[in-house]
Parts: sequence; C-alpha cells; structure tokens
Amino acid sequence: MYVMTIDQRGSTTDVDRVPELISGLGGLTSAPFERSVGDELQGVVENAADVVDIALHALRDGHWYVGIGIGEVQVAPGGSPREGTGSGFVAARKAVELAKGAAAQVPLSVVSGSMGRGRDIPPDAKEGAMSSANAQAVLRLMGRVVQQRTPAQWRVVDRLRALQGGDGRYGGGTHGSQKNVAQELGITEQSVSRAVLRSGWPEELAARPAAAMLLEFTHAQILPSEILVPSRAQPPRPVPVRETPTKGHL
Repeated sequence: MYVMTIDQRGSTTDVDRVPELISGLGGLTSAPFERSVGDELQGVVENAADVVDIALHALRDGHWYVGIGIGEVQVAPGGSPREGTGSGFVAARKAVELAKGAAAQVPLSVVSGSMGRGRDIPPDAKEGAMSSANAQAVLRLMGRVVQQRTPAQWRVVDRLRALQGGDGRYGGGTHGSQKNVAQELGITEQSVSRAVLRSGWPEELAARPAAAMLLEFTHAQILPSEILVPSRAQPPRPVPVRETPTKGHL
C-alpha cells in the first residue's frame, strides 16, 4: 500500500486549499482522500500509477508538500485513512516532513516503511531505501517539468489529455489530437506543436510508467508477500480540465 500525506505550503498566509485539492483528486483516483489535520490531507492508494497521477497533480500549482510512504497499512474496510495504522503511515509522515525541508528542490519525498536501525537494518530494508530514493529522484524530475509549464502550455496539455479519453497516463499519441486542440483554443497547429514541445509533455508521458514501476519495485522490496488489488478495475475517469481562456499567446 501507498500512503500519501499532502500538506499545504504557506497555509498561514493563504486560503484553505484542501477542499479544492480533494475535489480535483476525485477525478484521478478512486482512493478517498480526507483532511487529516489543519491544511493537510491523507489517503491510502493501492495503485502506483495513481500515486504518480496524484503527486504530479498536487505539485502542479506549487501549493503543496507531497509525502509518499510505502509500507504496511491497516485500515478497516470502508474506514477512514485517519484511523489507519502501520509503517506506511509512519513513512508518509516522515516523507512529508522531508519534503518541507527540500529547500529549493521539488517538495516531494518518498520514504519506505522499513524497520530496524544501524546494523540491525535487514537487507530488504536497505534495498527498499535505495529504490525509494530512485523513485523520489524520478518523481522530482517530473515535478520540475510540471511546475515549469506556463498557463498557455497547460491549456494545450489539458486539452490533449481530455481528447485522449481522459487517460493521458500511458498512451495515445499527441499529434493526432493537435489539430482538434488548435481548433478548440482558436490558435494555430504550429502554436500547439510548439507548446507541446516546450511543455515537456511527451517526456512526462513516457516517464510516468517508469516512475510507477520504481514505486512498485520499492513496494515489492518492503512487502514482497502483499498482493495489491488494482484500483483501475473500472474504466478510467475523465481528467478534470480547468477552465481557461480560449485564446492566448503560447
């Protein structure tokens, strides 16, 4: 299981953004997210690809610290994440605190819920720590790409994702939809192509499965006997598209 703890940045001088984020995550995953304390929310996610979606969505606007904990999770069926226990929750708490101390880096951390200290750390715990660091590195790189997009580039990327059936996760070439995006936004196809190139969207799209694979590998190191139930048994939900002006300079 993956536990995600997401805390608002600068909450003392900003509006409460928790309800908005919870609403946005409802279009990305079936995993319930709830306010845990203050301007923080928490959820238990079964699918690594969902974790990638959620993390990048939260990093998009620069308002959140993202902590991903990988470890044992005990939550009653239908129960609230606030009532959960296990090393995954401890790891998520540590991860979000590390994200807060990331300074100029992308505010995301991945921590494995391995037990043991010093020489008592078992080999699988060491492997889990190393693989979680690898997953963190890739997610931070992707987060940097996401955070550097301009509003005009996001208009193009959001429309491309919507036209690809709401699942911009693994497939669907972008080129076939660029003409439609140009018509919808009232801009030229060349402008759309330029926005796609500069936004890093193709690279992000290609890297998403790799980030999910690294998270899954970390999970296998920590909990090799646990079998995850895919959270995408139903068709993917449409990706929420933000309302933006139809015209703009790219």
